[in-house]
Amino acid sequence: MIDDIRTRITNGIGFITLDRPQALNSLSLEMIRVISQTLSRWKDDADVGAVVIRSSSERAFCAGADIRFFYETGQATLQNGAARIEDFFTEEYALNHLIHHYPKPYIAVMDGIVMGGGMGLSQSGPRHRMRIVTERTKMAMPEVNIGFFPDVGGSFFLSRTPGQCGAFLAVTGRTIGSADALYAGLADVFIPSSRLPELFELLETTAAGGIGEAVREFAASFEKDGREESLLASRQEAIDRHFAHDDILSILASIQQNADSFARKTLDLMKKASPLMMTVALAQIRRGETLGFADCLRMERGMARRCFEDGEILEGVRALVIDKDGSPRWNPPEPEEVAPERVERFFISPWPPHAHPLRALGR
Repeated sequence: MIDDIRTRITNGIGFITLDRPQALNSLSLEMIRVISQTLSRWKDDADVGAVVIRSSSERAFCAGADIRFFYETGQATLQNGAARIEDFFTEEYALNHLIHHYPKPYIAVMDGIVMGGGMGLSQSGPRHRMRIVTERTKMAMPEVNIGFFPDVGGSFFLSRTPGQCGAFLAVTGRTIGSADALYAGLADVFIPSSRLPELFELLETTAAGGIGEAVREFAASFEKDGREESLLASRQEAIDRHFAHDDILSILASIQQNADSFARKTLDLMKKASPLMMTVALAQIRRGETLGFADCLRMERGMARRCFEDGEILEGVRALVIDKDGSPRWNPPEPEEVAPERVERFFISPWPPHAHPLRALGR
């Protein structure tokens, strides 16, 4: 066991606590392995009837993957191939698949920042999931801002949000709160952060078999608070109109016809993102609409390999966390310069089907 993950079983419920607050619980390969091993063990343990995953910090549930690791290991990947970065994505996506199909109630307390890999830890399958948000929830798939794409199953869960919300969130990387998360189907219930101590007491004293119903009853009195002022709901018509296009240039042209604050904010976000990866992310969401969860992960696994071959992510991480100059030199710098064949390469698997690292998922 590593210090960044704490686990225990109380009253038939397995608790996983992310405890790396100084890094906003950013996931390391070691953390992924501990969570995977724990969930696999509890899956077949008759003494564990449900699982709760939470953070030790009010600042973040999980801010995603450790992107400094991406940069340092990615440099090695470009030079001579790095097994650790290959292992990271293979094992993270296998963990996402395990969570999505977990056979026992799985409760994620998404208090604070929930981004990237944090979404992968919380977006479990619909049969047994319970995703809790608070007024402190800041949710996003902001990968286009570091030259990457919305992975950890984003192809699946973003493409199944209302209308074009998934395309909007993937291409802009916009951060949303609890009301938007509930509206988009990316969360289930709202509980004020001030009431979380009561929630945790409830979780520790309720029999595992009735835990889902108990949480819903507890959250029922806060439902109105959680669903107020959803930006996505109020802007659904505009989002659908702009993001129904299948290319970034048409989306930009559509948005530029408006002068309201929503259009200006959306344009500002898109100007900061990688033109290449916005184009890739849009194509990814379109493909994900018709794929099952395992096939989405297999597609994303190949895309992740292509990202490090391409190198855009290394520039994005350099600008954000290495040099911290906030000025990534995107290649190309403008959306109209993105070559279609370069985008298409992201969707050509680096491996034949029999050798795909995630070939066994769902089979």
